[in-house]
Amino acid sequence: MNVYSNKQRWKRFLLAAAAVIVLATLWYSNDMAQRIRAEEKTKVRLWSEAIVQRAELVGYTQQLFEELGTEERGKADRLADAYRLINDPPRGMDLTFITDYLWSNKTIPVLIYDANDELLYQVNIPEGVSLDSLKGVMSAANEPIVFNNVGHTVYWDESVRFSELKDVMQDLINSFISETVINSASVPVVMTDSTRTEVIRYQRVDSTAVAKPERLQSLLAGMAGSNDPIEVDLPGEGRHYIYYADSVILTQLRYYPLAQLILIAVFTFVAYLIFSSFRRAEQDQVWVGMAKETAHQLGTPLSSLMAWVGLLEDQGVRSDYLTEMNRDILRLNTVVDRFSKIGSKPILKEHNIIDVIESTVEYMRPRVSKKVDLIFEPVHREVQTALSPPLFSWVLENLIRNAVDAMDGDGIIRLQLEKPEIGGVLVTVSDTGPGIPKAKRKEIFQPGYTTKPRGWGLGLSLCKRIIEEYHGGRIEVGDTNAGTKFRIAL
Repeated sequence: MNVYSNKQRWKRFLLAAAAVIVLATLWYSNDMAQRIRAEEKTKVRLWSEAIVQRAELVGYTQQLFEELGTEERGKADRLADAYRLINDPPRGMDLTFITDYLWSNKTIPVLIYDANDELLYQVNIPEGVSLDSLKGVMSAANEPIVFNNVGHTVYWDESVRFSELKDVMQDLINSFISETVINSASVPVVMTDSTRTEVIRYQRVDSTAVAKPERLQSLLAGMAGSNDPIEVDLPGEGRHYIYYADSVILTQLRYYPLAQLILIAVFTFVAYLIFSSFRRAEQDQVWVGMAKETAHQLGTPLSSLMAWVGLLEDQGVRSDYLTEMNRDILRLNTVVDRFSKIGSKPILKEHNIIDVIESTVEYMRPRVSKKVDLIFEPVHREVQTALSPPLFSWVLENLIRNAVDAMDGDGIIRLQLEKPEIGGVLVTVSDTGPGIPKAKRKEIFQPGYTTKPRGWGLGLSLCKRIIEEYHGGRIEVGDTNAGTKFRIAL
């Protein structure tokens, strides 16, 4: 019991040390993850603030462009008025200034056609542009000016500079959207329209989630739960909403301690299995060596005893004495045979298990207290199963001796044999002793566990090894109202 208790204390100490190491490692990694997470949060916050600032810059730029556009529109209107004055000048008016003003036009596109719709002049028209389509666009935007006296028609439109400003503004908006979605903060982003149902752009999110409306709403709700969406007003396109979630790195850092804990647990479990197998192999070698050495040491005095019994028989010693001595010698031979088989895979053959149990019971009955009733009343007379009789008998002897010790030499030990419907054989050994607490039932089969002052704690461990490893069966402690019941399934 002391050996087992010391082993248990060492196990608890090592387990506590391992727990401290694991907790310290997890604390440090979690602290490191928290610091990196704070840095990522700061980066995302700066990115979101930059979006707002860029949106304000876009709005200011749009306001500036509108003012420039108003000025350019005024120039176009004055140019049109100049053409109208030339078409119908007031009496006595000098048209020199107006003519110079028309020829100084460098930005407003103008087309002038004669009465036969033939092009006379083109001013500020880019190369490669279809004049017919441009004339249609101009006439739709502004009413053409007709010179009735000569039949000329003037087509005009907003200035080239104003058109360029609008193109620049559109490029600026597209650039803003691209820079917002393809961001340096590496966060998943979804930009929607004012209804929050149409996606303008997205990045680092599953495309299938964006394609389906129900999944899109779930995605947006999840993002809004992590960070409030950013509202931006884009010129000519109305209000937009920018949804974003934590970055991929931040998400991974959130689960990093858990993944590390799982890896540590797996590593610890594998290491435990490896060291347990090494320890078990070492114990097996020690037990096998001790068993074979015991069998070897018993062989010499056993041969001598057999010779002495033969000598006593020649001298006419009472036959009943010699019969008992021969039975003990035969039993010693069985014990030697058992010990010599440890470490070697036994040869299992079909035997009548009833005969094996009855033989063991008959041997043990005169060797236990007279106050112990050893009962075996088989229902069947023959049950064939594959086993090693010497080893199986050894298991029954150990269980019977333990039962006698538990009852202090006074009580009933009952052996029963059943044939379950699922097949196989079930042998039970029960006694009327104090029983085994449920908390100790898993420990009793461990090497070194014993309740006897001088016990080695190897009996039940050996029983488990013989039944489960050599016979491929199972041995366990069953539930009973009083006493202890061992069940052996073959």
